[in-house]
Amino acid sequence: MCDEEQLAQMGRGALNRREFARIGALAALATCVPIGGAEAAGGADPNSVKFAAPGGTLDGFFFHPPSGKVPAVILWPDIAGARSTFLAKGRRLADAGYAVLVVNPYYRNAPAPQFTDFDDFREKDGASKVKPWREALTADAVMDTAKAAIAWLDQQPSVDTAKGVGVAGYCTSAAYAVWTAAAVPDRVKAVASFHGSDLVGDTDKAPVKLLGQTHAQYLFAISRNDDKSAPGDKDALKAAATAAHLKADVTVYQADHGWTVADSPQYDGVAADKAWDKLLDLLDTL
Repeated sequence: MCDEEQLAQMGRGALNRREFARIGALAALATCVPIGGAEAAGGADPNSVKFAAPGGTLDGFFFHPPSGKVPAVILWPDIAGARSTFLAKGRRLADAGYAVLVVNPYYRNAPAPQFTDFDDFREKDGASKVKPWREALTADAVMDTAKAAIAWLDQQPSVDTAKGVGVAGYCTSAAYAVWTAAAVPDRVKAVASFHGSDLVGDTDKAPVKLLGQTHAQYLFAISRNDDKSAPGDKDALKAAATAAHLKADVTVYQADHGWTVADSPQYDGVAADKAWDKLLDLLDTL
């Protein structure tokens, strides 16, 4: 499947900075509260948190409804890291009734946000900057982080530990979502992959080969250009899920790689709304 580094070479899509800022402002109205009791990470966002994790101190952003216990969800951001567009997703999911941890995948290297948006990522040659960070995010490293993140979530008063954990990954982090399910199979019950890359491969830790080690339902939302470049991947994912006796929605969307991320050059609002509805349907199973 194609890699989001390619997006750094593309022009802007349907949204400019002002339009994206408006979306972020509206999303901030979602029902969520400061994290109450967790340690603030020192950023301006009152929902910032930090806690010990393998290799350093994990910083992220935690959103949840103002009262009650709800299922936990982990959001793994795309190549440009934890930034406003993913915080908006976290707030929106909190409004839907989930306790959401937006993870900084690069916490071993730099606190979030590393980039303000995808324009900033492109302008600062973000692909080159994060390359060594990404290379360090092996399956084992991500799985270790996932264990720490779920252990932290299970300690939060807003999290219903009787319910399963949901995980969503975008682009390169779709693999992280599957690795999270493999790392803590008794807790992770729903996994969503949006225009995921590197899901199918020949190594033992390729996500497609780990589905059998998980107990989750899956949503693999594939972009049309990823499917064009690797048409066999969707079939491999379907076959792996069937062999593992797992439910999996494997769908090719008529939108291009990055279409669900609002600051991506390929953002497609209509297709993104459809994918969001599918995510909510999946999380309803927790």
